[in-house]
Amino acid sequence: MNPLSGVLGEAWGMYKTFAKHLLAIAFVIYLVAAVITALLALAGGTVGILLGTLVSVIAAFVLQATLVKAVQDIRDGQADMSIGQTVSSALPYLAPVAGASILAGIAITIGLLLIIVPGLFLITIWAVIVPVIIIEQSGALASFGRSRALVRGHGWHVFGTLVLVYIIMLVVNIVLGLIFSTLPHVLGDGLSSVISGTLISPFLALVVTLVYYRLVGISAPAGGGPYGGYAQPPQGGGDPYGGYQPPPQGGGWSQPPQGGWNQPPQGGSEPPTQQVPRWDGPEQPR
Repeated sequence: MNPLSGVLGEAWGMYKTFAKHLLAIAFVIYLVAAVITALLALAGGTVGILLGTLVSVIAAFVLQATLVKAVQDIRDGQADMSIGQTVSSALPYLAPVAGASILAGIAITIGLLLIIVPGLFLITIWAVIVPVIIIEQSGALASFGRSRALVRGHGWHVFGTLVLVYIIMLVVNIVLGLIFSTLPHVLGDGLSSVISGTLISPFLALVVTLVYYRLVGISAPAGGGPYGGYAQPPQGGGDPYGGYQPPPQGGGWSQPPQGGWNQPPQGGSEPPTQQVPRWDGPEQPR
């Protein structure tokens, strides 16, 4: 059984429900990064362009962290945090997200350039490193092992889901490219990039985060606690046998059970008699 079955439909449903909130987050971050990049390019020449590129990269990491935090927020059916609160809550994770993303990007690129297959393998096993960092508050290096542990046994399902998402992203980019092809090259590319990023990034974050939650759900052991999944043994009853008398010790009873057998007569010659237990209440006798 595919544990990720229906995850794209679930992501699309949440995307439509919270489109205003998610698209606003993506658009604000893209817009701020684009404005700063443009100003640096105009003011500083080559140095400004390099600084602008750095700003764009940092903005991409901020966007990843913020959107995963937003998805975590809306899973209860409502957006409890504003855009500013969502960004603020994601910023503490910027460094580990950036570190993990850079390391993963380098390794995946090398893998794709060498034989392709290692790169695809790494893309799959590291698919949920950002949700691991944001939701589990994991470190950058620890997120790699945690992501691999979650994906283990479900690699083909994760890989297939990612392929479908990338196909969707490719189609959207092609359509937007055709729409803006009539504009001047620089302006058309810029608008296409900003709009496609604004539209696609929330959906990608939804899919990856929901994949994480699905994998966590199936990896949690059933009855994981010492009391069948409970932190403490069941309360109520006051004794370790749920209200019943303790079992006989040493093969016999130290006292006669309640409503049970009479004791044999003392000092008599007649054999012990049995009496049928009497029904004293409305409940059926046990």
